[in-house]
Amino acid sequence: MKPVTTASLAQPGALGAARDAREDALTGTPDGVHIEHLTVRFGARTVLDDLSLTIERGELLTVLGKSGCGKTTLLRFIAGFVETEGLAGTLTVAGRDLTHVPPHKRNLGLLFQSYALFPHLSVFENVAFGLRARRVSSGEVSRRVADVLKLVQLGDAGHVMPAQLSGGMQQRVALARALVIEPDVLLLDEPLSALDANLRASVRSELKSLHERLPNLTIVCVTHDQDDALVLSDRTLLMREGRVAQLGTPQQLYDTPNDGFVARYLGAANLLPPHVAFPLGDSRYEERDRVACIRPERLRIVPLGEAALHGVITSVEWYGSALSVQVALDAMPNEPVLIATQRGLGMTPEKGARISLHYEADDVVLIKP
Repeated sequence: MKPVTTASLAQPGALGAARDAREDALTGTPDGVHIEHLTVRFGARTVLDDLSLTIERGELLTVLGKSGCGKTTLLRFIAGFVETEGLAGTLTVAGRDLTHVPPHKRNLGLLFQSYALFPHLSVFENVAFGLRARRVSSGEVSRRVADVLKLVQLGDAGHVMPAQLSGGMQQRVALARALVIEPDVLLLDEPLSALDANLRASVRSELKSLHERLPNLTIVCVTHDQDDALVLSDRTLLMREGRVAQLGTPQQLYDTPNDGFVARYLGAANLLPPHVAFPLGDSRYEERDRVACIRPERLRIVPLGEAALHGVITSVEWYGSALSVQVALDAMPNEPVLIATQRGLGMTPEKGARISLHYEADDVVLIKP
């Protein structure tokens, strides 16, 4: 996204910090999202199991996990769309107890995989739809729609019909429609999944830029893509079978994962027995209940004998400037380790060569298997 002027968005009643600060001063209520002891069951199947979570105002939280882990159910619970006898728990948003409040009274912005634009309405009327449903005056509708279209870089597209727009532009319209109502929380459900790889990266950058310009907007983004989580998040919630596998910053999940599941989900990880990763005499050598996690980029290929780990290169894959190398270690020949290196740095790896692998002690993290 190109930079935009957001001065108008700081005016009372507009998107941005002033509206939230003014309301907080009036109500004295806490901000953000607070969920306590959320359990969701559909018949005998437990989708969410006693989950508690606090999301701070202005935070962008990505909810990550495999299909069926409960991440979309969590988002639908916040939106008010979960209806089942097996529902327990409480929800507070911006100091309001929304546990039993119907969806249309929750003041939440929603953006799902399908943009669900009205094909017979112009961009302007699509964005204005929620405001008109709330009986906002025509002048206010015009001002707020113009502001939010400018924010998403569609300031000159108000007259255009959705069919005339690319997929990325249609998504911007859907995002503008979610933002124009000035929501307490913006909920995104797999917002990038329908886009091709290049467009996905571009829109991901736009979302990050948008969040930086609206620092008081709380965003919850459900995704299965680790790159979305690493690029967008202030914090990432990784879920596994209805429970929290780990919650923290993307760097915390990547550098210090709780266990092998977290380590592998956030990227490639080499999990080695401690007696392979550490030399005899190291206090960690005898560890039995944990494994040594080493990220591929932390391993460096050096001539044979210059480090403690030895093996044979079994494959070399070229990805432009990067190389992905697999090495069968002498100590564990049936479980090759992965090395990620930049082309032109260090010795050139060749398939079949015997080499050693170097890493620093700080590059290794002991985790649960």
